[in-house]
Amino acid sequence: MAAFHTRSNSFPSQSHPVMDVVEDHLCRLKSSESASTSTTSICANLDSLRDLHEDLNNLIQMPSVQQALSKGEGENWVNELLEESLRLVDLCGFSRDVVCLTKESIQDLESAIRRNGGEKATRDHILAYVASRKKINKMVNKCIKNLRSLNQNSTPLPAIGTMLKETEALDFSVLKSVLILLSGEKEGSKQRSWSLLSKFAQTKRVHSEVEQVTAAENLCSLNIHKSRKGMDNITLK
Repeated sequence: MAAFHTRSNSFPSQSHPVMDVVEDHLCRLKSSESASTSTTSICANLDSLRDLHEDLNNLIQMPSVQQALSKGEGENWVNELLEESLRLVDLCGFSRDVVCLTKESIQDLESAIRRNGGEKATRDHILAYVASRKKINKMVNKCIKNLRSLNQNSTPLPAIGTMLKETEALDFSVLKSVLILLSGEKEGSKQRSWSLLSKFAQTKRVHSEVEQVTAAENLCSLNIHKSRKGMDNITLK
Protein backbone atom coordinates (compact mmCIF):
# COMPACT_ATOMS: atom_id res chain seq x y z
CA MET A 1 0.00 0.00 0.00
CA ALA A 2 1.47 3.36 -0.99
CA ALA A 3 2.03 6.02 1.65
CA PHE A 4 0.23 9.24 0.80
CA HIS A 5 1.18 12.57 2.37
CA THR A 6 -1.40 14.86 3.97
CA ARG A 7 -1.65 18.58 4.56
CA SER A 8 -4.00 20.90 6.40
CA ASN A 9 -6.58 22.96 4.52
CA SER A 10 -10.30 23.64 4.63
CA PHE A 11 -11.24 19.95 4.54
CA PRO A 12 -12.53 18.41 7.79
CA SER A 13 -9.83 17.78 10.34
CA GLN A 14 -8.54 14.26 10.90
CA SER A 15 -10.38 14.22 14.25
CA HIS A 16 -13.77 14.75 12.63
CA PRO A 17 -16.17 11.85 13.53
CA VAL A 18 -16.90 11.00 9.89
CA MET A 19 -13.20 10.95 9.06
CA ASP A 20 -12.60 8.68 12.05
CA VAL A 21 -15.27 6.22 10.82
CA VAL A 22 -13.71 6.10 7.34
CA GLU A 23 -10.22 5.69 8.79
CA ASP A 24 -11.43 2.83 10.97
CA HIS A 25 -12.97 1.11 7.92
CA LEU A 26 -9.73 1.54 5.99
CA CYS A 27 -7.59 0.07 8.77
CA ARG A 28 -9.84 -2.96 9.24
CA LEU A 29 -10.12 -3.62 5.51
CA LYS A 30 -6.35 -3.33 5.00
CA SER A 31 -5.86 -5.94 7.70
CA SER A 32 -8.50 -8.39 6.48
CA GLU A 33 -7.72 -7.90 2.78
CA SER A 34 -4.26 -9.43 3.17
CA ALA A 35 -5.24 -12.06 5.75
CA SER A 36 -7.01 -14.66 3.61
CA THR A 37 -7.96 -15.51 0.04
CA SER A 38 -10.90 -17.83 0.74
CA THR A 39 -14.28 -17.29 -0.92
CA THR A 40 -15.88 -16.33 2.40
CA SER A 41 -13.22 -13.76 3.30
CA ILE A 42 -13.20 -12.19 -0.17
CA CYS A 43 -16.98 -11.81 -0.14
CA ALA A 44 -16.67 -10.26 3.33
CA ASN A 45 -14.09 -7.81 1.95
CA LEU A 46 -16.48 -6.85 -0.86
CA ASP A 47 -19.15 -6.24 1.75
CA SER A 48 -16.71 -4.06 3.71
CA LEU A 49 -15.91 -2.09 0.55
CA ARG A 50 -19.61 -1.37 0.13
CA ASP A 51 -19.77 0.03 3.68
CA LEU A 52 -16.58 2.02 3.13
CA HIS A 53 -17.97 3.63 -0.03
CA GLU A 54 -21.17 4.55 1.82
CA ASP A 55 -19.14 6.33 4.51
CA LEU A 56 -16.99 8.07 1.90
CA ASN A 57 -20.09 9.30 0.09
CA ASN A 58 -21.37 10.71 3.38
CA LEU A 59 -18.02 12.42 3.85
CA ILE A 60 -18.02 13.92 0.36
CA GLN A 61 -21.49 15.37 0.99
CA MET A 62 -20.19 17.47 3.88
CA PRO A 63 -20.35 21.23 3.11
CA SER A 64 -16.66 21.81 3.92
CA VAL A 65 -15.57 19.12 1.46
CA GLN A 66 -17.93 20.31 -1.27
CA GLN A 67 -16.84 23.91 -0.83
CA ALA A 68 -13.16 23.08 -1.03
CA LEU A 69 -13.65 20.93 -4.12
CA SER A 70 -15.79 23.59 -5.81
CA LYS A 71 -12.98 26.10 -5.37
CA GLY A 72 -10.69 23.82 -7.30
CA GLU A 73 -8.43 22.93 -4.38
CA GLY A 74 -6.20 19.98 -5.26
CA GLU A 75 -7.35 20.04 -8.88
CA ASN A 76 -4.55 17.77 -10.08
CA TRP A 77 -5.21 15.02 -7.57
CA VAL A 78 -8.96 15.27 -8.15
CA ASN A 79 -8.39 14.72 -11.88
CA GLU A 80 -6.18 11.72 -11.10
CA LEU A 81 -8.89 10.31 -8.85
CA LEU A 82 -11.44 10.71 -11.62
CA GLU A 83 -9.22 8.83 -14.07
CA GLU A 84 -8.69 6.00 -11.61
CA SER A 85 -12.42 5.96 -10.82
CA LEU A 86 -13.20 5.37 -14.50
CA ARG A 87 -10.75 2.48 -14.55
CA LEU A 88 -12.31 1.14 -11.37
CA VAL A 89 -15.82 1.24 -12.84
CA ASP A 90 -14.52 -0.67 -15.88
CA LEU A 91 -12.88 -3.25 -13.61
CA CYS A 92 -16.08 -3.62 -11.58
CA GLY A 93 -18.01 -4.28 -14.78
CA PHE A 94 -15.45 -6.82 -15.97
CA SER A 95 -15.49 -8.53 -12.55
CA ARG A 96 -19.25 -8.81 -12.68
CA ASP A 97 -19.04 -10.34 -16.16
CA VAL A 98 -16.59 -12.94 -14.87
CA VAL A 99 -18.87 -13.71 -11.91
CA CYS A 100 -21.82 -14.18 -14.30
CA LEU A 101 -19.81 -16.50 -16.57
CA THR A 102 -18.64 -18.50 -13.58
CA LYS A 103 -22.16 -18.84 -12.22
CA GLU A 104 -23.46 -19.86 -15.64
CA SER A 105 -20.87 -22.63 -16.01
CA ILE A 106 -21.64 -23.94 -12.53
CA GLN A 107 -25.37 -23.90 -13.18
CA ASP A 108 -24.87 -25.76 -16.48
CA LEU A 109 -22.99 -28.46 -14.59
CA GLU A 110 -25.67 -28.52 -11.92
CA SER A 111 -28.35 -29.03 -14.60
CA ALA A 112 -26.33 -31.89 -16.07
CA ILE A 113 -26.18 -33.56 -12.66
CA ARG A 114 -29.94 -33.22 -12.21
CA ARG A 115 -30.59 -34.72 -15.65
CA ASN A 116 -28.36 -37.63 -14.72
CA GLY A 117 -30.49 -38.61 -11.74
CA GLY A 118 -28.95 -36.21 -9.22
CA GLU A 119 -25.82 -38.30 -8.76
CA LYS A 120 -22.91 -37.51 -11.05
CA ALA A 121 -22.14 -35.32 -14.04
CA THR A 122 -20.97 -37.00 -17.22
CA ARG A 123 -17.35 -36.74 -18.32
CA ASP A 124 -18.34 -34.49 -21.25
CA HIS A 125 -20.09 -32.02 -18.96
CA ILE A 126 -17.12 -31.92 -16.59
CA LEU A 127 -14.76 -31.32 -19.51
CA ALA A 128 -17.07 -28.53 -20.72
CA TYR A 129 -16.85 -26.96 -17.26
CA VAL A 130 -13.05 -27.23 -17.29
CA ALA A 131 -12.96 -25.59 -20.73
CA SER A 132 -15.12 -22.77 -19.42
CA ARG A 133 -12.77 -22.29 -16.47
CA LYS A 134 -9.79 -22.10 -18.83
CA LYS A 135 -11.56 -19.44 -20.89
CA ILE A 136 -12.30 -17.41 -17.75
CA ASN A 137 -8.71 -17.86 -16.60
CA LYS A 138 -7.43 -16.48 -19.89
CA MET A 139 -9.74 -13.45 -19.66
CA VAL A 140 -8.67 -12.74 -16.09
CA ASN A 141 -4.95 -13.11 -16.79
CA LYS A 142 -5.22 -10.65 -19.67
CA CYS A 143 -7.12 -8.16 -17.49
CA ILE A 144 -4.66 -8.40 -14.61
CA LYS A 145 -1.71 -7.99 -16.96
CA ASN A 146 -3.25 -4.79 -18.34
CA LEU A 147 -3.78 -3.33 -14.89
CA ARG A 148 -1.10 -0.72 -14.48
CA SER A 149 -0.07 0.49 -11.03
CA LEU A 150 -1.97 3.29 -9.37
CA ASN A 151 -0.36 6.70 -9.55
CA GLN A 152 2.02 6.96 -6.61
CA ASN A 153 1.51 10.65 -5.87
CA SER A 154 4.34 12.06 -3.74
CA THR A 155 2.90 15.59 -3.63
CA PRO A 156 1.05 16.73 -0.47
CA LEU A 157 -2.58 15.58 -0.32
CA PRO A 158 -5.48 16.68 1.87
CA ALA A 159 -6.81 14.07 4.28
CA ILE A 160 -9.79 13.33 2.02
CA GLY A 161 -7.44 12.80 -0.93
CA THR A 162 -5.37 10.32 1.05
CA MET A 163 -8.48 8.37 2.03
CA LEU A 164 -9.81 8.27 -1.52
CA LYS A 165 -6.44 7.12 -2.86
CA GLU A 166 -6.19 4.38 -0.25
CA THR A 167 -9.78 3.32 -0.95
CA GLU A 168 -9.09 3.04 -4.67
CA ALA A 169 -5.99 0.94 -3.96
CA LEU A 170 -8.10 -1.39 -1.81
CA ASP A 171 -10.84 -1.51 -4.47
CA PHE A 172 -8.37 -2.69 -7.10
CA SER A 173 -6.72 -5.15 -4.72
CA VAL A 174 -9.96 -6.79 -3.56
CA LEU A 175 -11.40 -6.99 -7.08
CA LYS A 176 -8.14 -8.55 -8.26
CA SER A 177 -8.55 -11.16 -5.51
CA VAL A 178 -12.08 -11.86 -6.74
CA LEU A 179 -10.84 -12.37 -10.29
CA ILE A 180 -8.01 -14.67 -9.21
CA LEU A 181 -10.40 -16.71 -7.10
CA LEU A 182 -12.97 -17.09 -9.87
CA SER A 183 -10.35 -17.91 -12.49
CA GLY A 184 -9.20 -20.86 -10.40
CA GLU A 185 -5.61 -19.71 -10.79
CA LYS A 186 -4.71 -21.03 -7.36
CA GLU A 187 -6.00 -24.44 -8.37
CA GLY A 188 -3.59 -24.54 -11.29
CA SER A 189 -1.88 -27.88 -10.78
CA LYS A 190 -2.92 -30.83 -12.93
CA GLN A 191 -3.71 -32.81 -9.81
CA ARG A 192 -6.19 -30.19 -8.58
CA SER A 193 -7.71 -29.84 -12.05
CA TRP A 194 -8.49 -33.54 -12.31
CA SER A 195 -9.95 -33.46 -8.78
CA LEU A 196 -12.96 -31.77 -10.41
CA LEU A 197 -14.17 -35.27 -11.22
CA SER A 198 -14.79 -35.90 -7.53
CA LYS A 199 -15.52 -32.30 -6.55
CA PHE A 200 -18.71 -32.25 -8.60
CA ALA A 201 -19.85 -35.78 -7.81
CA GLN A 202 -22.60 -34.42 -5.55
CA THR A 203 -25.15 -31.69 -6.24
CA LYS A 204 -24.75 -30.27 -2.72
CA ARG A 205 -21.24 -29.06 -3.54
CA VAL A 206 -22.40 -27.40 -6.76
CA HIS A 207 -25.26 -25.66 -4.96
CA SER A 208 -22.74 -24.23 -2.49
CA GLU A 209 -20.58 -22.84 -5.32
CA VAL A 210 -23.60 -21.22 -7.00
CA GLU A 211 -24.67 -19.53 -3.76
CA GLN A 212 -21.16 -18.17 -3.09
CA VAL A 213 -20.73 -16.84 -6.63
CA THR A 214 -24.21 -15.26 -6.55
CA ALA A 215 -23.31 -13.46 -3.32
CA ALA A 216 -20.12 -12.12 -4.91
CA GLU A 217 -22.08 -10.97 -7.98
CA ASN A 218 -24.56 -9.04 -5.85
CA LEU A 219 -21.80 -7.36 -3.87
CA CYS A 220 -19.90 -6.45 -7.07
CA SER A 221 -23.08 -4.80 -8.36
CA LEU A 222 -23.39 -2.74 -5.19
CA ASN A 223 -19.78 -1.62 -5.46
CA ILE A 224 -20.26 -0.54 -9.07
CA HIS A 225 -23.13 1.66 -7.89
CA LYS A 226 -21.06 3.10 -5.04
CA SER A 227 -18.06 3.75 -7.26
CA ARG A 228 -20.19 5.62 -9.81
CA LYS A 229 -21.89 7.62 -7.06
CA GLY A 230 -18.58 8.65 -5.50
CA MET A 231 -17.13 9.58 -8.89
CA ASP A 232 -20.20 11.66 -9.77
CA ASN A 233 -20.03 13.50 -6.46
CA ILE A 234 -16.50 14.65 -7.22
CA THR A 235 -17.27 15.46 -10.86
CA LEU A 236 -20.07 17.83 -9.86
CA LYS A 237 -17.58 19.93 -8.02
